[in-house]
Amino acid sequence: MDKLKKMLRREKEEDEPGILERADEATTLSCGTRTKGFAFTFILGLLLSFLGVFLLWIPGLGIGVFATFYTAGNVCALLSTMFLVGPCRQLKTMCAKERALATIMMLVFLALTLCAAFLWRNVGLALAFCALQFLSFCWYGLSYVPFARETFLKCCKACCC
Repeated sequence: MDKLKKMLRREKEEDEPGILERADEATTLSCGTRTKGFAFTFILGLLLSFLGVFLLWIPGLGIGVFATFYTAGNVCALLSTMFLVGPCRQLKTMCAKERALATIMMLVFLALTLCAAFLWRNVGLALAFCALQFLSFCWYGLSYVPFARETFLKCCKACCC
């Protein structure tokens, strides 16, 4: 009945919430549930990544299994933060100007890792893309800590010179 009243009271069609706002409203979880979801998804991501690294050394499984597990682990770790801040805010922060390039690089290297492993069947290239995937994920993570990127770059310059 409340939905019918809300629908009849609406005068403008523009007030209709978008798909992201509706998804955000539909995912109202308690603080404890959000924390448990984050912890489970993040730990699952770490386990998948480590499992991929261990499976790399087993003969006969090949680079495809490694790339799949490693990439799935990074995706799980990335999606785990959606439990903390919600899907709408997560997508907005991923596309913010200070981390848009890092987000794009991370997603491109995720795709290139799988392409190198399955389409091109190039082990060296797949491993190189995994390393770049890791570095871009770290650079993305540093964007959430104030002045972390600048501090990291200064430390690198001090070590190199």
